[in-house]
Amino acid sequence: MLLLLLFVFLLGIFLGFEVISKVPPILHTPLMSGANAISGITVVGALACARLGYASFANLLGFLAITAAMVNVVGGFLVTDRMLGMFAAKKKPPQP
Repeated sequence: MLLLLLFVFLLGIFLGFEVISKVPPILHTPLMSGANAISGITVVGALACARLGYASFANLLGFLAITAAMVNVVGGFLVTDRMLGMFAAKKKPPQP
Protein backbone atom coordinates (compact mmCIF):
# COMPACT_ATOMS: atom_id res chain seq x y z
CA MET A 1 0.00 0.00 0.00
CA LEU A 2 2.83 2.40 0.84
CA LEU A 3 4.41 1.79 -2.54
CA LEU A 4 1.14 2.62 -4.30
CA LEU A 5 0.77 5.85 -2.30
CA LEU A 6 4.35 6.81 -3.10
CA PHE A 7 3.71 6.14 -6.79
CA VAL A 8 0.60 8.34 -6.79
CA PHE A 9 2.50 11.10 -4.96
CA LEU A 10 5.39 11.05 -7.44
CA LEU A 11 2.99 10.89 -10.39
CA GLY A 12 1.18 13.96 -9.03
CA ILE A 13 4.47 15.84 -8.72
CA PHE A 14 5.47 14.95 -12.27
CA LEU A 15 2.09 15.77 -13.81
CA GLY A 16 1.82 19.03 -11.86
CA PHE A 17 5.25 20.13 -13.04
CA GLU A 18 4.44 19.25 -16.65
CA VAL A 19 1.08 21.05 -16.62
CA ILE A 20 2.38 24.19 -14.91
CA SER A 21 5.45 24.42 -17.15
CA LYS A 22 3.17 24.51 -20.22
CA VAL A 23 1.10 27.45 -18.93
CA PRO A 24 2.01 30.78 -20.56
CA PRO A 25 3.34 33.40 -18.11
CA ILE A 26 0.34 35.67 -18.72
CA LEU A 27 -1.94 33.03 -17.17
CA HIS A 28 0.10 32.49 -14.00
CA THR A 29 -1.90 35.06 -11.97
CA PRO A 30 -5.33 33.51 -12.70
CA LEU A 31 -3.84 30.08 -12.08
CA MET A 32 -2.55 31.24 -8.69
CA SER A 33 -5.97 32.67 -7.83
CA GLY A 34 -7.60 29.38 -8.68
CA ALA A 35 -5.09 27.49 -6.56
CA ASN A 36 -5.79 29.84 -3.65
CA ALA A 37 -9.52 29.23 -4.00
CA ILE A 38 -8.91 25.48 -3.89
CA SER A 39 -6.79 25.98 -0.76
CA GLY A 40 -9.70 27.87 0.78
CA ILE A 41 -12.02 24.95 0.06
CA THR A 42 -9.44 22.67 1.68
CA VAL A 43 -9.51 24.81 4.82
CA VAL A 44 -13.30 24.49 5.02
CA GLY A 45 -12.99 20.71 4.66
CA ALA A 46 -10.29 20.59 7.33
CA LEU A 47 -12.49 22.58 9.70
CA ALA A 48 -15.34 20.14 9.11
CA CYS A 49 -13.03 17.19 9.82
CA ALA A 50 -11.51 18.84 12.89
CA ARG A 51 -14.97 19.04 14.37
CA LEU A 52 -14.95 15.24 14.53
CA GLY A 53 -11.58 14.99 16.34
CA TYR A 54 -11.44 11.96 18.60
CA ALA A 55 -8.08 12.42 20.32
CA SER A 56 -6.17 15.44 21.52
CA PHE A 57 -3.21 14.59 19.25
CA ALA A 58 -5.53 14.52 16.24
CA ASN A 59 -6.94 17.88 17.28
CA LEU A 60 -3.42 19.30 17.56
CA LEU A 61 -2.47 18.05 14.11
CA GLY A 62 -5.74 19.39 12.70
CA PHE A 63 -5.11 22.79 14.25
CA LEU A 64 -1.59 22.90 12.81
CA ALA A 65 -2.87 21.87 9.39
CA ILE A 66 -5.60 24.51 9.41
CA THR A 67 -3.14 27.17 10.54
CA ALA A 68 -0.67 26.30 7.79
CA ALA A 69 -3.44 26.22 5.18
CA MET A 70 -4.74 29.62 6.26
CA VAL A 71 -1.25 31.11 6.05
CA ASN A 72 -1.04 29.64 2.54
CA VAL A 73 -4.41 31.09 1.52
CA VAL A 74 -3.81 34.57 2.93
CA GLY A 75 -0.26 34.74 1.59
CA GLY A 76 -1.40 33.55 -1.81
CA PHE A 77 -4.10 36.18 -2.06
CA LEU A 78 -1.67 38.91 -0.95
CA VAL A 79 0.87 37.88 -3.58
CA THR A 80 -1.83 37.68 -6.25
CA ASP A 81 -3.12 41.15 -5.30
CA ARG A 82 0.40 42.55 -5.45
CA MET A 83 0.97 41.00 -8.88
CA LEU A 84 -2.31 42.40 -10.18
CA GLY A 85 -1.29 45.82 -8.83
CA MET A 86 1.86 45.66 -10.92
CA PHE A 87 -0.23 45.25 -14.07
CA ALA A 88 -2.82 47.91 -13.21
CA ALA A 89 -2.81 51.04 -15.33
CA LYS A 90 -1.19 53.96 -13.57
CA LYS A 91 -3.36 57.06 -13.27
CA LYS A 92 -1.64 60.13 -14.61
CA PRO A 93 -2.02 63.33 -12.60
CA PRO A 94 -3.96 66.08 -14.39
CA GLN A 95 -1.78 68.50 -16.32
CA PRO A 96 -2.05 72.18 -15.20
